[in-house]
Amino acid sequence: MSMSATTTQFLVNLTKGVTFQRNRVSSASCEMKLPNRSWVLLDSLKVENFRSQRGSKRGLTCLGRFRNGVGDTDGIIIVDHGSRRKESNLMLEEFVKMFKDETGYLIVEPAHMELAKPSIKDAFSLCVQQGAKRVVVSPFFLFPGRHWHQDIPSLTADAAKEFSGISYLITAPLGPHNLLMDVVNDRIQHCLSHVEGDADECVVCAGTNKCKLYTSS
Repeated sequence: MSMSATTTQFLVNLTKGVTFQRNRVSSASCEMKLPNRSWVLLDSLKVENFRSQRGSKRGLTCLGRFRNGVGDTDGIIIVDHGSRRKESNLMLEEFVKMFKDETGYLIVEPAHMELAKPSIKDAFSLCVQQGAKRVVVSPFFLFPGRHWHQDIPSLTADAAKEFSGISYLITAPLGPHNLLMDVVNDRIQHCLSHVEGDADECVVCAGTNKCKLYTSS
């Protein structure tokens, strides 16, 4: 299974049986950009910057600069790495539909950084076509590697060049959020139950015969 597939399948669980919470991060962790301006690398993520609170729908806000959160003229792009496996890419589309239904945001589009369509440029254009005046690009990645520092900002800047007056924001990746601890623990417990014969395969492993106990020789 590819890294992209594993990450997407793993993170889909954030919207299944887990209550959405609001992330509190320092305002320095978010940067607003207008087209044709140079990209400024965001501050390094620190665990102490993430303090979860219970929030309502339309409440996933980057506090500080955007106190009013996502509005009707905001477009959200959830971007993953992209895969040559169609099944992996379809999982992102499933997650985006779930996210849109859960949050109530009006404009939400999936995108793949590479290897598959829709691209970031495709998704950016779709957001503007639907009336977005500000586009929020949310990397569907666990940690801030090269793709977050370089590739996604570059691709987003290129997409924004085609539209005048449209601002955009690239959010932090998921990082060490405490809800991820619940997801990891849930996956461990379920897989252990499966190999003991007490649970069926989960939706991620179903049909793959991957969730089994191996013994070294």
